[in-house]
Amino acid sequence: MLRNLLILGVLAVASASFPMLYQSNPQMFEGLLKSAVETSPAVETDLNLAVVPDRPATPQPLGRKVVITADSRGHFTSAFKLNGRTVDGMIDTGATLVAINGSTARRIGISLNASDFKHQVNTANGAIKAALVTVDRLQIGKITLDGVQAVVLDDKALRTNLIGLSFLQRLEKYQVENGALLLVQ
Repeated sequence: MLRNLLILGVLAVASASFPMLYQSNPQMFEGLLKSAVETSPAVETDLNLAVVPDRPATPQPLGRKVVITADSRGHFTSAFKLNGRTVDGMIDTGATLVAINGSTARRIGISLNASDFKHQVNTANGAIKAALVTVDRLQIGKITLDGVQAVVLDDKALRTNLIGLSFLQRLEKYQVENGALLLVQ
């Protein structure tokens, strides 16, 4: 279990590093993308723009939906509820687990001892001890999930609460399109 948590932590840190690397050096990523596009072989196609083939409409997801628009930095921030308490945070598709700070954990009724912080996770700020917990209920808009796995980190290590894949992967669908994140339960 600890090995799996450590692997998940490493993957979360690696995933979380890409946006920071992009923000610090966007020219590097643009150069990589440009070189990838330039090296792909040219494909000639004969298109007749006057004829548009019929295609069936894409089925819309049934279930509860929430759309969150990106802020000026491209982050999906929102108010959500943890155990019935309103909390601000960010939806992070690169985070393996829901991650909350210690003060939020206390506010939503999770009491922890120092001995509970026995799992080491790797974050963008380095390795840190974390407590593995289960949030009874996590709600974003009309979407509600019970029993969501999360980690609690020290307030100094985590300023913004994160909604990660332990929540997102239990949804029917989540996708980013045109500057908005669609969540479907």
